[in-house]
Amino acid sequence: MAKAGAGAAPRILISNDDGINAHGLKVMEEIAAKISDDVWVVAPQTEQSGAAHSLTLTQPLRMHEVGPKRYAVQGTPTDCVMLAVYHLLDGQRPDLLLSGINMGVNLAEDVTYSGTVAAAIEGALLGIPSIAISQQINWDTGEAHWDSAPSFAPDLIGKLLSTDWPSGVLMNINVPNLAPNHIQGVQATVQGQRDASQMIIDERADMRGAPYYWIGFREHVGEPHSETDLAAIDRGAISVTPLRIDLTDQAMRDRVAEILAGPEDTA
Repeated sequence: MAKAGAGAAPRILISNDDGINAHGLKVMEEIAAKISDDVWVVAPQTEQSGAAHSLTLTQPLRMHEVGPKRYAVQGTPTDCVMLAVYHLLDGQRPDLLLSGINMGVNLAEDVTYSGTVAAAIEGALLGIPSIAISQQINWDTGEAHWDSAPSFAPDLIGKLLSTDWPSGVLMNINVPNLAPNHIQGVQATVQGQRDASQMIIDERADMRGAPYYWIGFREHVGEPHSETDLAAIDRGAISVTPLRIDLTDQAMRDRVAEILAGPEDTA
């Protein structure tokens, strides 16, 4: 993993998928400022929610400076991290990558769709300790307790960085929509899985009668296992889920290897 030089402030790279003007990005910058004075922001020009770990390969990428150490990229979160590490910060790689704070949680299978998590995935692939942070929001009112993450994150990030953090692992943190004094602690969790019946395909019609669709999930949480990220947020705790980039199911891989090997030759 990348390490800051002796006595040097860690270099922090921030990205997101909600875009350069997102409120959550400003909150993440406040958190990073409590850790270091060497903070760089490279974020998408426009919202890239649901972009996952996608790259822009069929058109040029454009990046422009919007402020001191702040850049907007006409591309995906993964594009942003690549441009930052291989071009903008070439020669002094980041010691830490922070992605978010996303407007809305990234729990369970959300991590496979999320551009916020994808930025952290790219950071982990590049050998940088990477953390994605997402904030639960009340979608009916648009309200969120944006003061909760800054109350916990600097100390939590310090604790995570002090651990024996293996390569190929990123941290996915989700914060419940509660005031700081109502947060029910911090829980180490596993990635949950929603009930497929919670999926919503909402069909509507435009002014000419042509159909269009919205994809979403019902608010119902169900009864997830107590150790999952879903359960932690449901009970009001901050969820910290270590995610591994290697998606191999080792047990199934061993079974497949046995099948492919076939029966032993007894002749």
